[in-house]
Amino acid sequence: MRAVVRNGVQVFIDDGYVNDLRDRKVGVVTNHSGYYPGRGHLIDLLIENGVKVEAIFTPEHGLRGLLPAGESYSDESYKGIPVYSLYGPRRKPPVNILKELNAVIYSIQDVGVRFYTYISTLYYTLEAAGEAGVKVIVLDNPNPLTGTVVEGPILEAALRSFVGIWSIPIRYGLTAGELAMLFNNEANLKAEVEVIKLDDWRRGMWFDETGLPWVKPSPAIVDLNSALMYPGIGLFEGTNVNEGRGTDEPFRVIGAPWLNNVKLIDEASQLGLRGVDLTPIEYRPLGTGVKYNGEECRGVEITVKDRESLRPVKLAFTLIYLLSRIHPREFKFLEHDGVYHFDYLVGRRGVRELLMGGKLDEALSIIDEGISEYMKGIRGYLMYY
Repeated sequence: MRAVVRNGVQVFIDDGYVNDLRDRKVGVVTNHSGYYPGRGHLIDLLIENGVKVEAIFTPEHGLRGLLPAGESYSDESYKGIPVYSLYGPRRKPPVNILKELNAVIYSIQDVGVRFYTYISTLYYTLEAAGEAGVKVIVLDNPNPLTGTVVEGPILEAALRSFVGIWSIPIRYGLTAGELAMLFNNEANLKAEVEVIKLDDWRRGMWFDETGLPWVKPSPAIVDLNSALMYPGIGLFEGTNVNEGRGTDEPFRVIGAPWLNNVKLIDEASQLGLRGVDLTPIEYRPLGTGVKYNGEECRGVEITVKDRESLRPVKLAFTLIYLLSRIHPREFKFLEHDGVYHFDYLVGRRGVRELLMGGKLDEALSIIDEGISEYMKGIRGYLMYY
């Protein structure tokens, strides 16, 4: 029998925390994932319980979670409440608006990956709240990829950006609540933070063991396997290889019109990759802004066989190394004005050059650098065991 975990919204409503905010003015940082299974969205439940929702702030993909990756959008309204976009020219809740509130509630389901931008929105929410002197209440959600497996590289400070807001590993092994406490303390954001903890969640749980229904956190994270592969295959967003966007299997296929998929699979099979099967596939990605839109691609389908042993970042490094060998002319890292998006995703300078230079072992060793120290450093932020 599967365990039944209660998310932070359920605990907040059922256990009476919401009563402390009755007749109080609050702002809510959320999207479609801030919900009570079977009962509805957090915003509606707050209003039903007499909370004065004065402002809503929304991350990448918008309030409904339907907008494509990277697409900025404008402010709107929901039931007469102003909705402020935090994915456009503005990335941080306006301090002057927060100063008029009694509290800010944060409730967004992320995927436990550093370059998934919801956690950058969390960081800026804490920063703005610290400046405004308003309390932040984080309604926690499970880390879909468990809280036990961590995979680097750890971000170097020089590469901080909206796809890498703090020096943590790519797969960082914390819930949003735990991460909020780390951000607030390590970055000295000076916010007052309260975390409404999950009920009955344990660190070793995958999302499909929680009993909670899967709601796509964003359009391309269609299921748990897409989320699991995202820490690695998401790095292909910095290359000219399609990462499965525009297909029914985002982050579970890679391909390009010029890719020799049979040779790639053959060479990969000799490197002892763990946890996956690779099979050749032909597909045609479709969608605005996707790589090779409408073109026939030869690719590789990645099937998860053992998620406990799978290390998606190591898999991605290996595939990129092989692609650079098999297709030295065709394969490229995307560059604009001398800036490589891959560097910001991977979080370490030099990895790109090592992979292109045939130094796979050196690149793989960077993944593990500093992880033992990181694991020791986060002990004080852990809320679940």
